[in-house]
Amino acid sequence: MISFKLFLDEATWERINRVRGGKIQRRKMVSKRPGYRMQDGKLVRMTTMEKRKRHLAQVRAARKRKPMMTRILKRRKLSLRRRQTAGINK
Repeated sequence: MISFKLFLDEATWERINRVRGGKIQRRKMVSKRPGYRMQDGKLVRMTTMEKRKRHLAQVRAARKRKPMMTRILKRRKLSLRRRQTAGINK
């Protein structure tokens, strides 16, 4: 008989696989609960300083990614248009 606590624990974290070329390169356990992180296979509460630093890092990364993203999307749109005129995309 599987205990109810086991289901609760499994709902709080998730296993993420990184697949490249059909092979699993990395298996990683990630917390699903906000404000918690995984440390040595257990859920640990994040400090307020860590939350703040992570948030600021995400803001900086988004700012850095934004100008490059417009360029990427333009190029993708152009290549898709080329493929469509060549008859590859149907």
